[in-house]
Amino acid sequence: MNLADWRRRIDEIDKKLVELLNERSRCALEIGKLKQEANIPLYQPDRENEVLENAEHNNPGPLTDSAIRRLFERIIDEARAAERDAMHSGDGAKRDEK
Repeated sequence: MNLADWRRRIDEIDKKLVELLNERSRCALEIGKLKQEANIPLYQPDRENEVLENAEHNNPGPLTDSAIRRLFERIIDEARAAERDAMHSGDGAKRDEK
């Protein structure tokens, strides 16, 4: 494959990543609704650690476990922000204006 081929492949993967991240966020929003109904705190450090450990355990590389952990910490942080926004707005996460 040449440079253009590899870049197209990355673009395809990025599109799938965006789809998966949004699907994951939708799940997190549903969990947020259930937490709110049950008066469960939004932040649950034990569960967060479990998610991070699972991500590291499922990592075949070439990214290091610490890189995977950092990526998932950011994903979790953004999901928590979307949950907070949904709890306060009542209608789900809003897209940032560009």
